[in-house]
Amino acid sequence: MLVYSLTGEEPAAVTEVPFDLPQAESPQPEQPQVELIPEMVMIDLKGQVAAPGVYELPAGSRMTDAIDAAGGLLKDAESRAINLAMKLQDEMTVYIPKVGEETVDLPKVEAVSTPGAVASEGLININTATAADLEQLPGIGPSKAAAIIAHREENGDFPAVESLTDVTGIGDKTFEALKDSITTK
Repeated sequence: MLVYSLTGEEPAAVTEVPFDLPQAESPQPEQPQVELIPEMVMIDLKGQVAAPGVYELPAGSRMTDAIDAAGGLLKDAESRAINLAMKLQDEMTVYIPKVGEETVDLPKVEAVSTPGAVASEGLININTATAADLEQLPGIGPSKAAAIIAHREENGDFPAVESLTDVTGIGDKTFEALKDSITTK
């Protein structure tokens, strides 16, 4: 390494360093792994809203956002039939009934708030079922249905029906009673 003077004068002695100084390396920031999340979801909102139809909303939106996008509930809407805090999922269908309307006569796809909650084999999909759907299962009441949905929202879809036992309050006895009535597909 040569040393030069900034004054323009020759240095009295030029000293060469017998070793190379370590070069500072630019630290490369670690690239975080990014999970691809859809930016938008599309839902089909039917029933007692000002403007029923298909709506595209940002991912992570709640049911209340969809109802607002549709102009709000009509005065004769049965608001107790829906969970306004529920997160929207792409391709879901939501039917909001009138006060006193029995939704039993409606096709099952319209009576539930997510697609595929009831599979063609008559099994209830625990990954998409509403609380009302889950309460149709043997041994599942409102509190266990809420626990299943909360577990699903916190941990993602159930990979297999057996993983339902991971939910607090669902033991082996309860699982045995309902395992032939549920699916994850």
